[in-house]
Amino acid sequence: MGRAMKNFDSRVFGIGDFVEWDKNKQLVLNPTFQRRNVWSDKAKRYLIDTILRGKPIPKFFIRQTINVSTKTSLREVVDGQQRLRTILSFVKDGFSLNNAQNREFGGKLFSQLPEDAQAQFLSYEVAVDLLINLPNKEILDIFSRLNSYAVILNEQEKLNANHFGPFKLLADVVGRKYNEYWTENKIFSDREILRMAEVNLAADIFIAMMEGIKSKKQIRKYYGQYEQEFTHDSDLLEGQFDDVVGVIQEMYPEGLSTTEFRRPFMYYTLFTTVAHCLFGLPGLEAPRADLSPGAARQMARGRFDLVDELFVSGRELSPTERSFLTDSQRATTDQSVRERRTKFLLELLA
Repeated sequence: MGRAMKNFDSRVFGIGDFVEWDKNKQLVLNPTFQRRNVWSDKAKRYLIDTILRGKPIPKFFIRQTINVSTKTSLREVVDGQQRLRTILSFVKDGFSLNNAQNREFGGKLFSQLPEDAQAQFLSYEVAVDLLINLPNKEILDIFSRLNSYAVILNEQEKLNANHFGPFKLLADVVGRKYNEYWTENKIFSDREILRMAEVNLAADIFIAMMEGIKSKKQIRKYYGQYEQEFTHDSDLLEGQFDDVVGVIQEMYPEGLSTTEFRRPFMYYTLFTTVAHCLFGLPGLEAPRADLSPGAARQMARGRFDLVDELFVSGRELSPTERSFLTDSQRATTDQSVRERRTKFLLELLA
């Protein structure tokens, strides 16, 4: 087999270039290459918000052909159609931004943005692989090769790919905000964080704060429900999340990495216990201990140390201790088991 010639050229173009090609009818958006369903308004606004914040977006694949009679280049978008349609539509005032995603420019059309923001948007650079004069057969081969390397998405990654509303943003922002906290406490490894384990835990905890303790299997249902309608105050929820983490940090100044609570399902139980004491969790019939700063938190820490003892203790355990230990040795995330674990910790404090 002879040496193959490289049949693509990697370039960078500004959004302004695409707008100009579109105006000059040199851009072809060919429905043949449109693989996915048409995007929702939330998905479109999320993309525009990403560009306005100067964050990168995936690269485009464009087939470039020369029209010999007019001596002009035609650019046919092979991969990135939805993104490009969205960008061109926004520049033509096709839709406005969303307040929940972008407070600075929420409710504004492109033409209503300040001039410097418009200029920045048009000069935002997109990476493009230009496929020069390739026939359809070759293009489809490239496509199938690109897709061969795709990592199969886990449940949380699929949820993130399909939702763009305020709940998704809240779980994303808070999960990522505590990046170092998760790794320092050995709750998640860097690799688990790459696969969005921390966003999944944050979403799971927020559901407990809003709806009461639920099974982990319910996360998908609530993502769907909250995408349609989300009436909760994101700032309030984030503030409460911060408060709970603050209390846990005061109780465990040395961190959780050597305790049973470093395990994500046990951390969930510690979090729901503290959250119930501070704010009350919906539907949880259990006493709320005083966790005001100082002595009350030190005393709570002393009680929680019993949990680690249970795992190594040689003493005779009471029926409730034995039941808790059984519930905590299996990483079960069913609602009933989660409630039992939380109630056990609340009873320790009471």
